[in-house]
This record gives sequence, structure tokens and C-alpha cells, in this order.
Amino acid sequence: MTVFYFIRHGKTEWNKASRYQGAHGDSPLLPESYQEIKLLAKHLAAINFVHAYASPLPRALTTARTLISELPSNIPLTVDSRLREFNLGKMEGRRFDEVKARWPQVVDSFHFHADKFDNRLIDSESFSAVIDRFRAAIEEYAAAYPGSQNVLVVSHGAALNAGINGSLNVPLAHLKDRGGLSNTSTTILQTADGKNFQLKKWNETDYLHKTTVDPTDTI
Repeated sequence: MTVFYFIRHGKTEWNKASRYQGAHGDSPLLPESYQEIKLLAKHLAAINFVHAYASPLPRALTTARTLISELPSNIPLTVDSRLREFNLGKMEGRRFDEVKARWPQVVDSFHFHADKFDNRLIDSESFSAVIDRFRAAIEEYAAAYPGSQNVLVVSHGAALNAGINGSLNVPLAHLKDRGGLSNTSTTILQTADGKNFQLKKWNETDYLHKTTVDPTDTI
């Protein structure tokens, strides 16, 4: 059984400012995000990871490197562009409220009705394209590490949401039913054959010990 631990990167300046931060945008992690990554490392410390994979975008790669440096064992890290964030086209770098005012139907579809999302309206990737590249990556990792092994994957909110649910064969119409993924969250999938996946945990964040809900944490 190969077990995947999917981590969304730590919270960034653009996350806090409610800006879309896709495959061509990036901003630094917040100072407090480094402490949250340490809490995540403490939570994962007892797990033996054979390999870590990360998106090349700085916010995810910094999260991965910081996390690995805090874990007790020396984990090899591979950067894989298939784990990059959803290319959001014209939405990237813009504030949520600005995008909603300009493309209300696109925003509604992106967040709630993936089957109705028309990527051509904003020159973005499609959900199917993101799912295909993400699933190809994790199937490759599963083939490389079959049996009882744990693999760490650090990526992004929208790409993880689409890729994980797509790997679970969730139809586009129900892709968003589980809700979003929070910064520095953990979602766990397992597979016995490298093709069929089962969900063990979704968006776990208890180890961060947050007492209030901040809507900018989750996408």
C-alpha cells in the first residue's frame, strides 16, 4: 500500500490579500507560515517518508524544503512541474472581488461547478488538463514506490483539489463537494495498485491549533 501525504503550501502574502495566485504568480510565505510548517513537521515526525515531490513554484518549494529540514530523516526531494498550480490565465494576480465583478460566472464555476467552467473565457487551464497531469505524476510515484511506503507531495490548493478528486474518479459536477483545502493542510490517499486510490483524510489541520476560522486560509 503506497500512502500519499498531500500538503498545501504555507500561507502567502497573496493568500492573505485574497489574490488569485496561479501557475504564473507567486508571493512570499508569511512569517507565521514557517511556524505552522514546524507544527506540521512535528505532526509528521513519526512517519517514514521514502521520497518527497514538490511543485517548482517558490511558495510550494519553500514549504517543501522547510518541512523536510524539520523532519528527523533525510528525505530526497524531486521538483516536478506537473504539481504546479492551476494556470488561471487572466485571473492571476487579481483580487477575488475584482475577478468576481468581471467574470461572475467563471468564478462561480471555478469554485462550485467545475463541470460548467469554461477556461477559454479567461485563457486558463481546464480542470481536465490539471487532473490529467496531476494523476500522471502520482501514478508514476506509486509505481516507483510500491508496497508499504509513504510519499510526501507539496503542491497548491486548486491543483491539489482537482488532482486528488480526479484521482478518486469524482465527476467534474461533484469535484468541489468536499470543500476546499487550507494552507499547510494534509490530505492522505492510499493505493494498492498505483491506479485506484482511496481517501483516508481530507484537509487535516488540527495540528495547527487554530482557534478562529480565517476564510483566506482555504481555497
